[in-house]
Amino acid sequence: MKINKIYKSMLALGTASIMTVAIQGCTDNFEEINTNPYGISNEALTQDFNHIGGRIVQATQNIYVITPAWVTQLQQNLNADIYSGYLAPPTPFAGNINNNTYGLVDGWNGFIWSSAYESVMYPLATMDETAGDEFPQFVAWGKIIRVEAMHRVSDVFGPVIYSQYGQSPAMYDSQEEVYKQFVADLDEAITVLKGYTDFVGFAKFDLVYGGDVNNWLRFANSLKLRLAIRMSGVDPAYAKTVGEEALTDAVGLLDSNGANFTLSPSAGDHPLNTLSGAWGDTRMSAEMESVLSGYNDPRLEVYFAPSTDATLAGGFKGVRSGIEIASKDTYVGHSAVSTLGGVQLMTAAEVAFLKAEAALKGWAGAGTAQANYEAGIALSFAQHGAGGADTYMVDAVSIPAPFVDAYNADNSVLAGDPNLSTATIAWDATATEDQLLEKVITQKWIAMFPDGQEAWSEFRRTGYPKKFPNVVNYSDGKIDTDAQIKRINFSATELTTNPDGVASGIQALGGPDTGGTSLWWDIN
Repeated sequence: MKINKIYKSMLALGTASIMTVAIQGCTDNFEEINTNPYGISNEALTQDFNHIGGRIVQATQNIYVITPAWVTQLQQNLNADIYSGYLAPPTPFAGNINNNTYGLVDGWNGFIWSSAYESVMYPLATMDETAGDEFPQFVAWGKIIRVEAMHRVSDVFGPVIYSQYGQSPAMYDSQEEVYKQFVADLDEAITVLKGYTDFVGFAKFDLVYGGDVNNWLRFANSLKLRLAIRMSGVDPAYAKTVGEEALTDAVGLLDSNGANFTLSPSAGDHPLNTLSGAWGDTRMSAEMESVLSGYNDPRLEVYFAPSTDATLAGGFKGVRSGIEIASKDTYVGHSAVSTLGGVQLMTAAEVAFLKAEAALKGWAGAGTAQANYEAGIALSFAQHGAGGADTYMVDAVSIPAPFVDAYNADNSVLAGDPNLSTATIAWDATATEDQLLEKVITQKWIAMFPDGQEAWSEFRRTGYPKKFPNVVNYSDGKIDTDAQIKRINFSATELTTNPDGVASGIQALGGPDTGGTSLWWDIN
């Protein structure tokens, strides 16, 4: 892909900041303007891969935007973190007609799209252009990061610009098409990087694994398994082939907490520390309170802080999403998110639960469902320094607790409510496959916190864990209250700058461009 094509795509995407960079980088006096006055030559910049590695850093930091926090708030916190059942805002933004109450705010949701294209796709495309055939290991590394970032974007919108990125107009790939391109890109990256397992040139730019190529290979295989499981309901034969390739590859999968895909704290403070701690704009959800307190889960005290509201006497208390909130003062004293370190995007625990589901499906190389399920619990407990995993995983009695709103009984979810799960923790070989799947996904949901994007995707795919529907719905009938939100509508900027592309995306979506249209893999 050529830089001039990338520049044209930025025009289509309306990204003025990237246009400025592109224009400044194409001057007639390039050598004069870009000569470092302190004596560092262009030749020196190419040493140790400095001329390409910085693009990897930029892209990695923006899979989930690390800074500024207000962008993260719009990129994920005020959509997927809510829709996953992890967190809820105590703040009645925009008169309480906002994403939380299904009054989708285009000005917010455009950041999901623009963050990916300006800060992931563009720098990786420019890196590919610079690296060319000379540094295939960097191109392969970029493919893995690109897939990790863009499958998350596709899981928000459905069809996205991928194969035609850099063209103008840029047409959208259907989600089926782009998922299969993701798999192909991962396969290519894995093949190339297997020839560079002793390469140390990544270290300076690697915010996750410190330059360990073998861990990047394990992550790529694990990501491939995640995609396979996500496709398994809609295209089971293809998904099985892809999943079994990942499960049986000699390189292996992420299988220890030391290999978790977590951006190091040095990459930047976790945005949720600001959103929850400094700003008080996000709080523990009602579902998190119900599940963690009902299960007597020690991770409750790791994930969240006790309430500061005097009427709650220091207890752990969540906020139900999609409710009427008159004032931030009502719920801001409920449980905040505990201080977080690195940004977690995939863990060995998640991979164990992926393997458990693969085993339920009978995929080769998956092992047994029970062993993987219990390994996932143990890995999550160990990751968070929580004791008692052995006792916890044999608990066949505890179930999610009823939720009682401290200030409005209309928001409570009481015993017997069909939206309140009755799933227990202990594995039960006599249970139905669907009952076992609920156990797997519920524990996976707990373990993946606080990555609401993955949790929301899994909820839409499986219906688990059970999530309380909105009490108020300002979608004007576009989003079904019981089915809950399925996606975010396409970027308003795209509608203005790339109308032909958006038209192709709507056609590929197969339904209206609203939050009520299911994605390709969402057949639940």
